[in-house]
Amino acid sequence: MLPKINSLAGYLYEYQKSIANPEDFWDTVAQSFYWRKKWNKVLEWDFNDYYARWFVGGKLNITENIFEKNLFLLANKPAIIWEPNDPTQPHITLTYGELFEKVCQFANVLLANGIKKGDVVAIYLPMVSEAAIAMLACARVGAVHSVVFAGFSASSLSDRINDAQAKILLTADGNYRGAKAIELKKIADEALESCPSIQKSIVLQHTKSAVMMQEGRDIWWHDAISAVDTKNIAEEMDAEDPLFTLYTSGSTGKPKGVVHTTGGYMVYTAYTFKNVFQYEQDDIFWCTADVGWVTGHSYIVYAPLLCGATIVMFEGIPTYPDVDRFWAIIEKHKVTTLYTAPTAIRSLMAYGTEPVERHNLSSLRILGSVGEPINEEAWQWYYTHIGKGNCPIVDTWWQTETGGIMISPIAGITPTKPAYATLPLPGVQLMIVDSEGKELTGNNVEGNLCIKFPWPSMIRTTYGDHERCKQAYFSTYKGLYFTGDGVKRDADGYYRILGRVDDVINISGHRLGTAEVENAINSHPLVLESAVVGFPHDIKGQAIYAYVILDNAAKNNDPEKIKLSINVAVSKVIGAIAKLDKIQIVSGLPKTRSGKIMRRILRKVAEGDTSNMGDISTLLDPNVVAEIVEGAKLL
Repeated sequence: MLPKINSLAGYLYEYQKSIANPEDFWDTVAQSFYWRKKWNKVLEWDFNDYYARWFVGGKLNITENIFEKNLFLLANKPAIIWEPNDPTQPHITLTYGELFEKVCQFANVLLANGIKKGDVVAIYLPMVSEAAIAMLACARVGAVHSVVFAGFSASSLSDRINDAQAKILLTADGNYRGAKAIELKKIADEALESCPSIQKSIVLQHTKSAVMMQEGRDIWWHDAISAVDTKNIAEEMDAEDPLFTLYTSGSTGKPKGVVHTTGGYMVYTAYTFKNVFQYEQDDIFWCTADVGWVTGHSYIVYAPLLCGATIVMFEGIPTYPDVDRFWAIIEKHKVTTLYTAPTAIRSLMAYGTEPVERHNLSSLRILGSVGEPINEEAWQWYYTHIGKGNCPIVDTWWQTETGGIMISPIAGITPTKPAYATLPLPGVQLMIVDSEGKELTGNNVEGNLCIKFPWPSMIRTTYGDHERCKQAYFSTYKGLYFTGDGVKRDADGYYRILGRVDDVINISGHRLGTAEVENAINSHPLVLESAVVGFPHDIKGQAIYAYVILDNAAKNNDPEKIKLSINVAVSKVIGAIAKLDKIQIVSGLPKTRSGKIMRRILRKVAEGDTSNMGDISTLLDPNVVAEIVEGAKLL
């Protein structure tokens, strides 16, 4: 059984033990799982020439730890409660026994369509139970799944398919987002026009909308499963075999596939789930993230199911058909743990407390926050009006690359402070450094957040390009993993995340690289060059401010129409998530003589803080700054 921390003293003891001898600590935790063959060595690592290998020589299949290990106890227990977009439609509950059967069945579909261990399967599905089934079926046969958020464009989907050289695409006829129906298959078909590696596309009938099916390539999901049986023996995997790749924005503009492996990811995510959320066997756990993001991988699909939990999967949005939808779902399913994003909390705050008061939220025991730092006002509203002052908030900090939660209160055990992620979890060794890489020791310090020792669920590589992994995460500060986040450690030793210090913008908890957005803007025929920065937004946390230089051919065009068409171009290349909130047409950008854009200046303008622009005399054209400042006043 996974160890569970029960007191603050217990946390302090476990943390010290995990730092003093990490290998012994994780060896003990890992023995809670079923391994076909035990590891020869707990850890091999070197952060200078980056590599890390956990549970070396261990053999397992992660789905055997979800199903076979505990099925005699869990067969009739609800595993997934799927809540549809339309509340007038019935919800669907799958027990562990039923889920196991469906996973085995779809594993056989993959095998029947030529998928073997190590092949990549792209998943572009709505928030339906079949998305979880597909992920687990891939893990069952040893295929590497690459889930692409169903809000991404055809271009973003094809980029990710081609980088991973996926052999099969799993998609649906369509999906719902509130009152809007989206033609998912149509987007997928457009992507597949430039994806030669795809051999088959298996299509789930979800919205029952009319779609074109390409003979020889496209197969209906229901036809595929009807042709196979429901018995399947799991593939034996090495602890370090890839489990999945998940694409995140890169500083070069090309998304990078973060690779997570089987053994360490399993051990760490399950351990953090059980402890952070103080999981109990009768809990109903609802993480409102999408499976297209790492939160959905770790804390909808893998960790809760490894712990035998009942999870809620919700297809819709918080405000459809009314702004009380979240609270209605909590009341309906007697949710005990709600894990959501500050963006969702802030958006629902805007409607006041009346929609909350319509519902009985007394089942709630624990609240969680994920995706971005939560501001104090949202924290207080969440605590007071949703938790009624009785539910501890776990404000969790982690990343796609970390695989699991790294800094967080342990629910009901760690004393909390609004907007503070508090303390590192056992096994997590943090370091704060200045811009030169010098460690800032003691309390009341502020700098860049690094991690100095491996943890089991950490990124192993970037798909097909290990050098990129080293450059992105291990080159800024030698021998350290650099998170890209600024952090403050207060007088009590508590950590508060201050946001990104690199070229990444966090929109509603979703990370977009500035280069990726600029590439999309620059695809517009009238754009010569662009630069984007993040700026504070009351709901989304950060929004995108774009500075755009237009071609001379645009001089007779309506600037407002051009701005609208630029946003259309960005939506087509990346997706609606990358909408530009402000677009400023400029004649030039503040650049150094070597051509580097001074984003510090652009951020200050975007934030409305132009009182101290610093030394701009070294810029190639210092006059451009005054022009940008004046132009910003007109937006």
